[in-house]
Amino acid sequence: MHETRFVLAAGTTATAERDGISAAGADPAMVGTTPSADAELLTYGRPVRTETVPVSPEGCPTPALVTRAVRDRVGFDVTVVDAGVAEPTAAPTVSVGAKPGRDIAEQDTVPTAYGAFEAARQFGRALPNAELWLAETIPGGTTTALGVLRALGEDVMVSSSLPENPIERKRELVAEGLAASSLDAGDAAGQPKRALRRMGDPVLATLSGLTAGAVETDTAVTLAGGSQQLAVAALVRHGGYEGPLSLATTSYVAEDPTADLRAGADAFDLDLTVTDPGFDREDHVGMTRFVAGEAKEGVGMGGALALAERAGVPMAAVRESFADSYAQLLDG
Repeated sequence: MHETRFVLAAGTTATAERDGISAAGADPAMVGTTPSADAELLTYGRPVRTETVPVSPEGCPTPALVTRAVRDRVGFDVTVVDAGVAEPTAAPTVSVGAKPGRDIAEQDTVPTAYGAFEAARQFGRALPNAELWLAETIPGGTTTALGVLRALGEDVMVSSSLPENPIERKRELVAEGLAASSLDAGDAAGQPKRALRRMGDPVLATLSGLTAGAVETDTAVTLAGGSQQLAVAALVRHGGYEGPLSLATTSYVAEDPTADLRAGADAFDLDLTVTDPGFDREDHVGMTRFVAGEAKEGVGMGGALALAERAGVPMAAVRESFADSYAQLLDG
């Protein structure tokens, strides 16, 4: 058994169906299949039941291809948790009883939040690994992350999978959600489960539960991702945990001028690792879309890159594996 386990929480939220919110999927109607496809890509290296590789309208591939490229080079155990997927996946999954999240403007956005949190907490406590790297895949997740942050009273801005962050659109949706839930910003401070149920998504509920359970048994936890993982950290801190937590993300999120990733890491006392895959050094269509500001993060991309760096794998080797996978899965 490896000391390191990579856990991917895959789920959906109806918030992603709102116009202009997510780049996760070339066809908006296919957004709901993206998490299921990401789980298969990370597990098998290719789509199995979902048939297609998720790409943005401009052709940016899912970050799952990057994370899988690192796994091919480094090798680490992967567990996929069904955190409310809308479509079946061929990847083996652990269930925590999560169901797809409703739209953020509904009063009861995540009815399964409490149960999923507690089931994930028990699972996190039981995992025997020395360290967990927790990742996510959920289109629309930065908007629900913003909703949770505001419900907790945290004034951190989130990033976006789109080159131009639709900040005002997200603020409008969060305002709708707060009004529908009869909440003012900060009303759920110190009440993470309330923030999750009213303003969040099932992936945030699952990841915060996993983190809470793991730290109870002194397992080292690295939140592998960007803005959504800041929301996870905020939830865990508001739940009373004051011990060590790490955040590993990409340079694309860390350098996003519209987001407050570094400020958020400081606010929630996170040990921050930022890794640049060097995609700007290659003339490759898939890589140039990341450089242009698409996707930026997801499926634990930043965490995987940090694991590669820690293992001494050159970023050039990661880029080579990524390009090979892209050619096999998308060029044909």
